[in-house]
Amino acid sequence: MGLRRLTPEDAAAFRALRLDALRLDPTAFGRAWAEEAGKPLAWFGETLERAAIFAAEDATGRLLGMLAYQGDAMLKRRHIGHLWGMYVREEARGQGLGAALIAACIAHARGQVSVLQIMVGEGNPGARRLYERAGFQLYGTEPASLRMDGVDSATLLMFQRLD
Repeated sequence: MGLRRLTPEDAAAFRALRLDALRLDPTAFGRAWAEEAGKPLAWFGETLERAAIFAAEDATGRLLGMLAYQGDAMLKRRHIGHLWGMYVREEARGQGLGAALIAACIAHARGQVSVLQIMVGEGNPGARRLYERAGFQLYGTEPASLRMDGVDSATLLMFQRLD
C-alpha cells in the first residue's frame, strides 16, 4: 500500500471515496452525503487544490483512506491548521492506515502552522484513541453540534501543538 498527496487529476477517485465515506459512515462527518453528491467533479478538483489531501491506496491505485489538511485563512488564525475528512474503508481498517495518514498530515503541517486541530464525534471512541496516540489532546466539547434523524450528538475538539 502506498501513501501520497492527491492532485486535482485525482478528483474522480477522491469524489468516489468521499461520497462512500459520507454514505457509509454518516455519523462520522459534519457534512451529509446529499450536500456533496450533487457537486460537479470540478468542485472536488478545486477542493484538492485548496487542501492537502493525503490518501492511502492499494497496488491497483484504488483509494483506501484519506485525511485532509487545510490551514486557517483568517489572518489572526494562520498559525492553526485543521485536519478533516478522515476515512479508511472498512476492509482496510486495522492496518495502520489511519496513523500513517495522520503522520503524513502532521509532517506536511510542520513548519507551516504551530497548532493542529481536529474534530471527532463523541460516538467514535476509536478515532479519539487514534488521535490521542498521535499526540492530540481534548480541549473542549461542542454539545449538540450535529443533528441527524432528529438525534443530536456532540463533537469533541482536539488539538496538538507543533512548536
